[in-house]
Amino acid sequence: MISALPADRGTAVCASLRPCLELPGLRLCRAMVQLMPPMLMRASSRTLIYALLAVLTCAPPLSAQLRPHVTSPTNNRKPASQLPTEIRVERNPTDGLRYVYIPAGTFTMGCSRGDLQCRSEEKPAHQVAISKGFWLGQTEVTVGAFKRFAAATGHEMPPAPFFSSGWANDNMPILSGSWDDAQAYCRWAGGRLPTEAEWEYAARAGTEEARYGAIDEIAWYDKNSADRPHEVGQKRANAWGLFDMLGNAWEWVNDWYNKHYYRKSPSTDPQGPKSAEYKVLRGGSWYGGVKRARVSYRVVGVPGGDGFGFRCAREVTNP
Repeated sequence: MISALPADRGTAVCASLRPCLELPGLRLCRAMVQLMPPMLMRASSRTLIYALLAVLTCAPPLSAQLRPHVTSPTNNRKPASQLPTEIRVERNPTDGLRYVYIPAGTFTMGCSRGDLQCRSEEKPAHQVAISKGFWLGQTEVTVGAFKRFAAATGHEMPPAPFFSSGWANDNMPILSGSWDDAQAYCRWAGGRLPTEAEWEYAARAGTEEARYGAIDEIAWYDKNSADRPHEVGQKRANAWGLFDMLGNAWEWVNDWYNKHYYRKSPSTDPQGPKSAEYKVLRGGSWYGGVKRARVSYRVVGVPGGDGFGFRCAREVTNP
């Protein structure tokens, strides 16, 4: 019985079979037959055994070939025409933060394809058109930016949390006092809170998956946050260059909350219900579980509540 492949022959055979071995697992055998060099097809049984050993030596284990593919920011994207050819970022002179241009487009809002963790308020999935491009904060509003707002307007800083005594770290996300505080900041900065549809459209950045990347690469959540939020922009951004759209701090959006809104929402530029008791929070947080760090997850927030983050949207004046 042959127990090992001679090094010289192994290298040659592996090289000839490399195109096969890089294909997904279940196509391996068919591709091997199609791409097998004629010299091997006519070879002796001993050489064919070498070839088989090369497959076993060079190919990943079958269990690895059949393992579900990890979500990456390039999987299941919308057509390239809906994604930017370059990321446009501009600094807002008022609050000093960077904003990313989000072009108009369409997307599927709500429960992501294949996502088994969706709740009823994330359904039904439905097509939504964002008819106008807009600017969106590249990061959550920071402590430093909110200090500038407070100094310029006389607005009080929210109480500092245990993990940031006196709001000493200007690069941390501000955890605002209320939805009204967030909206007041955005108006001062020349913008507004994004709609729920704008927020999800921007968070997805073309992906139809529940997340725009592997969870530990893109988000701070309960399993990796050490029980506290972190400075903005430390995790990998999505395809539009937006950081922390999942995890770190819950984010206020403009919409009122209605559990069944998706059943009757407009297909173009939905603005949310006219009124309700609660506002919508999006994105998950540093203390939330992985199930909440999904682009379709939506939860209620008491407008006067505190401890939540946000980012601002701005209208396009010079697209």
